[in-house]
Amino acid sequence: MRWMHAAGRGLLVMIVVLTGYVASGLPADGAHGGGRGPLTLATAGDLTGYLGPLLEGWNRTHPGERVTLVELPDSADETHAQMTTDLRSGAGRFDVLNIDVAWTSEFAAAGWISPLSRDRFPLDSFLPPVVGTAEYDGRLYAVPYVTNAGLLLYRKDVLAKEGLDPPRTWAELERQARDVAPKYGLDGYAGQFLPYEGLTVNAAEAVYSAGGSILGDEGERVTVNSAAAREGIAFLARGVREGWIPKKALTYKEEESKQAFQDGHLLFLRNWPYAYVGASARGTAVAGKVGAVPLPGPDGPGTSVLGGSNLAVNAHARHPDSAARLIAYLTGERVQRRVLTRGALPPVRAALYQDPELIRKFPYLPTLRASVLAAAPRPKSPRYDQVSLVVQAVVHDAMTGHQTPEAAVRRLARELAALSHH
Repeated sequence: MRWMHAAGRGLLVMIVVLTGYVASGLPADGAHGGGRGPLTLATAGDLTGYLGPLLEGWNRTHPGERVTLVELPDSADETHAQMTTDLRSGAGRFDVLNIDVAWTSEFAAAGWISPLSRDRFPLDSFLPPVVGTAEYDGRLYAVPYVTNAGLLLYRKDVLAKEGLDPPRTWAELERQARDVAPKYGLDGYAGQFLPYEGLTVNAAEAVYSAGGSILGDEGERVTVNSAAAREGIAFLARGVREGWIPKKALTYKEEESKQAFQDGHLLFLRNWPYAYVGASARGTAVAGKVGAVPLPGPDGPGTSVLGGSNLAVNAHARHPDSAARLIAYLTGERVQRRVLTRGALPPVRAALYQDPELIRKFPYLPTLRASVLAAAPRPKSPRYDQVSLVVQAVVHDAMTGHQTPEAAVRRLARELAALSHH
């Protein structure tokens, strides 16, 4: 589940791993042999070493509801495949699932996860947009555990020498990436442009920032054929054509793009907050020189896509009440604080973003809060995995110059319509 995050694979991995909670709206004594008892929590692999101790704390105080952690591969695609295989079979091997926020609609539409009771979870204390990632068709199907939003990282030292503020609009970003970066031997701008989930996120952010959308009505309606979508995709394609997005960025996932920035090769980078933390660490080529602002858009701040992971309860969970209690534990303020301080992962509780002690330690928190509050989910669809593959393929063709942005948007509309009528 590497930044399952849609574009969050790198982060997501961590996240997923870290996450462990899910809520059940099933009756307390459950339809599956008792509401309380032992649980399994399935998550992507590559533990940061912080979920284990959290679950040990739960297991010490809840001996009759011990949680066994099941680590799946750290690749989001492989984790998705293993989870869906188990869910389709009805085997119920996993009680609680730590899922990428983009999978909630698919799992809910298939009947694999149970709707949850809103009153069991502190949803009012969460950042409001994150709750939307856990809803499908008007019902709550998961509980947010970790959130994420894309930020624009930049070289503070370079912009200070030029007497420039960080860009707020695409025009400012283009101008600085094109004219300033080469003076310092730097490439201009990069995101995650390899054809994988990260490109879907970057493309959605460009379309959303221009005021457009991709799908509506839970995937029933295709809305991408718009001037805004053409403007967003043209922005990305123009960057490659004009050279202020380096061609090598067409091979970047989260980790490769983070490395290019922290090794001192880029003026600007779109990435998740973990890249800010990594690049700012003592000993990197850019330590002390990294700033972060919300993603720019055509006329001012743009729109990020929400990343992160949600916890869901298997429709065949053996002990749904215990599953809900575990989620409540993992979404408590004390545990959420550890999500940030031990995992450098963005918590879902709003109050933590305004805690002066945490802001001193994580100076990007106010920017991240603004980005999450203005962010939007990836297109919701029961066939999200296929939607994402279409977006990746078409936008990659536009960025490599194989198709004009206008033709790319027409093709996107056609292929997405074919999926929705499939």
